[in-house]
Amino acid sequence: MTAPTARDRFEHGVVRAAISVLASLPRALALRVGALIGDAFYLLDARDRRIALGNLARAFPALSDDERRAILRRSCRNLGRMLAEVCHFGELNRDNIGRYVTIEDPELWRRMLDRAAERGTVVLTAHFGNFELLAYAQAVLGHPVTLVHRTMRNPLVDRVILDMRERVGTASLPKKSAARTLLRALREKRIVALPADQNQAPRSGVFANFFGVPASTTPGPARLASHTGAPIVPVFLAREGESDRHRLIIYPDIDPADTGDPIADMIETTARCNRAIERILTEYPDQWIWFHKRWKTRPEGEPKLY
Repeated sequence: MTAPTARDRFEHGVVRAAISVLASLPRALALRVGALIGDAFYLLDARDRRIALGNLARAFPALSDDERRAILRRSCRNLGRMLAEVCHFGELNRDNIGRYVTIEDPELWRRMLDRAAERGTVVLTAHFGNFELLAYAQAVLGHPVTLVHRTMRNPLVDRVILDMRERVGTASLPKKSAARTLLRALREKRIVALPADQNQAPRSGVFANFFGVPASTTPGPARLASHTGAPIVPVFLAREGESDRHRLIIYPDIDPADTGDPIADMIETTARCNRAIERILTEYPDQWIWFHKRWKTRPEGEPKLY
């Protein structure tokens, strides 16, 4: 790891101060403050607001400008609440986690755990809802996951996030060196979680449609399932309205394509993964990070979108 810069230290200090303040407030008040932070981000960050509204126009062209702005504002408020909830993770335990996280289909959840104990499971997920709580809650319930982690630019802030996860047994693997360790984790019958909603560099992604627009997407879930036979199970944590309650939503397994052409099968399975993420975002469009440059990498010859 390179030595932190002065900017890194400043940002880390701001993050630590924000965590301390929000953690010191009663939970309900902290969430209200978090929502206000989200409002401020929406109002003040014109650059990211412009990127997000462009993404919403690609995903939901039938909506009006006002409808898309309303979705984005609620998305920012969700992120602010998520920040506040993360600051109160230390209060969560097996006795109280059910107040904040319920399982929409307990039978599907139990089936996923049973199969993980037999042959591991690839959980397909996204930076959706309170995605940090998704892994944290599973660990609190005694089912820690192995999570692929895209290292943040600021190493000090990155360490804060990793420490939070490690306290409850969540293993975070750097994206660049994760493949071999993930295969071993699946062979050890663990649950492996892969957020598959982020733009990929040309060398690490394959193009599959996302809301009808080609998007460079990680083929990780498809490759892991192909190598190990583990099922791909879409799992998301959706916030209920503007409350601090969440529902764990599990979709049916994604059937890997099997035509005998490994490359074509990998691309088609990846497209099926994208469709599962599209489904949850269509149902809860205000719980995704729309300012991410999801379509940044373009097929050869196509113009840039950002």
